[in-house]
Amino acid sequence: MKRILIICVIVMSMANLYAQEYFGVQIGYANPITRLNTPNNKNTLVPSSYSGIKVGAVYDATLWKGLGVSMGLNYTFAANKTEKKSPPVGLYPQTYSRGQYHQLEIPVDWQYKFEIAKHTWLMLYTGPTLQLGLAFNSKNFITYDGKTDKLHPTNPTDNYYSVEDTKDYALKRLNVTWGIGVGFQYEKYFLRGGYDFGIINPYKAQSFNNADIYTRGFFDQWQVKLGMYLWEK
Repeated sequence: MKRILIICVIVMSMANLYAQEYFGVQIGYANPITRLNTPNNKNTLVPSSYSGIKVGAVYDATLWKGLGVSMGLNYTFAANKTEKKSPPVGLYPQTYSRGQYHQLEIPVDWQYKFEIAKHTWLMLYTGPTLQLGLAFNSKNFITYDGKTDKLHPTNPTDNYYSVEDTKDYALKRLNVTWGIGVGFQYEKYFLRGGYDFGIINPYKAQSFNNADIYTRGFFDQWQVKLGMYLWEK
């Protein structure tokens, strides 16, 4: 985390030395993906995908001959719903869960723009993103007829940021990713898309029930953002 903050300070200081700067807003599609092992299957990472939106502000600065930096502050909301599971015998009751995820993030991307037509640029970018999870939970439901949903009586809600660090699903709020992507800009409008690879273990604990099972995993993300620069310096 300290390295990410240092990078942000250095990049902002360098950007202030140059004239071409842009400030804008962006909105897009977000697809966070957790890849986690479990107490029963410690050697396999099980993916869980969430779909949602991302909104935020962006700052771009061109430093030298198309080489520059892009920074932002984004808010992400995403949700998912698992498939309904039936008991070993019979169709009902069926169980499933609905998850929700809220996050703030600060991406710091080094980028290179090259002009492919008049007022039209193609860009490549890569860099780290510091993420702060605001809320991440899953509600468990049960249905006896396939239509009426009720909260599961024995385990209604899982909070992945639980203060009980010994729970086997407890995750850290802080996450760091490294992203790569491509973008397209026409005049003041831009489209950017890429993938963020999680680079730290999101688990709080390294053991469950006093047994070391080498908890491991990653918190990745697909994203596509459409934006507009509101002000240029």
